[in-house]
Amino acid sequence: MPNISRRDLTSVISIGAAVGLLIQLMLANNLPARDAAFLSLPARIGIFCFFLLLAPFALWVAKAISGLFRGVYQFAQFAAVGTLNSFIDVGVLNAELYLFAGGGPVGNLPYALFKGISFLFATTNSFFWNKYWTFDSRGKAHAGQVTGFYGVAFVGWILNVGSATFTKALGPASSHVWAGVVAPLVGIAVSFAWDFAGYKYFVFGPEKT
Repeated sequence: MPNISRRDLTSVISIGAAVGLLIQLMLANNLPARDAAFLSLPARIGIFCFFLLLAPFALWVAKAISGLFRGVYQFAQFAAVGTLNSFIDVGVLNAELYLFAGGGPVGNLPYALFKGISFLFATTNSFFWNKYWTFDSRGKAHAGQVTGFYGVAFVGWILNVGSATFTKALGPASSHVWAGVVAPLVGIAVSFAWDFAGYKYFVFGPEKT
């Protein structure tokens, strides 16, 4: 049975718990009123426990097959962080839509503004998790590293926000699900591979020990 370090186990459980909480905000903002029973307390606890257990299980599977596929464990760490980033991105976006948008899912404010703010929250989270956990970059963050990270992230932001905004424009104008879930997830998927390669080889790779 593959062993996962205590540090990795604690980290991935924390990620699973955070995702289990953030997804409930998305459901509350997007489920029709007739499905409100789905958000009962037992259902909420079940959702939380599902992600709390899924995260370490997925990392354990990656550890088990890491001998056959080089780099799969680190990619699994990146995917776990990316999942958390995704739910922060979508969760913050849905909070913005819920609090500030009137007369439809985006109201009178540009959707790209909401999406850009949520992406900034997710990117800041991404820096710390990927530096200190995924790529295990030693030492304090320095100007070159931060600049490189945000350079890669900026290109990812263009890919993310551009594709999400484009996808949103293709969907129903009044659909909360399309604006709050489908479009941002498309943006996340488009930028995911770019971010992994950029962070691994250009930002954190040279300092990996």
